[in-house]
Amino acid sequence: MIKKIFETIETEVRTLRGLIYYRFFGRPDSESIVGEFNKLYYNYGVFGGTWKNTFWLGTRVRKYPTDLWVYQEIIFKLKPDVIIECGTGNGGSALFLASIFDLVDRGKVLTIDIKQDDGRPRHRRITYLTGSSTSDEIVKKVGSFVKKDHKVMVILDSDHHKEHVLKELRIYSKFVTKGSYLIVEDTNLNGHPVEVEFGPGPMEAVGDFLNERRDFVVDKEREKLYLTSNPRGYLRRVR
Repeated sequence: MIKKIFETIETEVRTLRGLIYYRFFGRPDSESIVGEFNKLYYNYGVFGGTWKNTFWLGTRVRKYPTDLWVYQEIIFKLKPDVIIECGTGNGGSALFLASIFDLVDRGKVLTIDIKQDDGRPRHRRITYLTGSSTSDEIVKKVGSFVKKDHKVMVILDSDHHKEHVLKELRIYSKFVTKGSYLIVEDTNLNGHPVEVEFGPGPMEAVGDFLNERRDFVVDKEREKLYLTSNPRGYLRRVR
């Protein structure tokens, strides 16, 4: 109980500190500067640089290094038993998460993708599932993998169109334990601030989901490094 009180106080102090900084030292154009740099970083990746040219232990990781840094902070603090990842890609992010789990000496990664790829990295903490993240078959397998006493975190990074992301949010939110995170990746799409013509995507799905639910809140503290592909995408379960 006392620990929770101190954690709450610590969070409030950080928030107050941020407000004081922006009030007295922040630049009026800081938001536009951050937005422009995010666009620069993202757009260069489209041509094979930045986030498309980032590797973890030799495997491509199509994520921002700043977000990966935040992931390791969350893992160290929460020490989840399972991370469910929807969208495996090359398997680089699963390998990254498994490597951090090695360092904290606990945890498994359950990663899901519609495509099978035998060239993905092998690791004792990684389990691969092939199929749609929203199919009954896959959801049933996830339910069998996760035990009742597990502390669970979820990362959504598969099909980025709103309808699919919202369906994932509704399905996988039930696996997230109180105090842990449901992370929606690439909320920067559809003009937030990149790919204006993308159409409704993760950001819009998050908006609808939060309108439906009161047990998740946006944790803006996880955007502290400014460069993120997940603005308003770090959702913490509070009840």
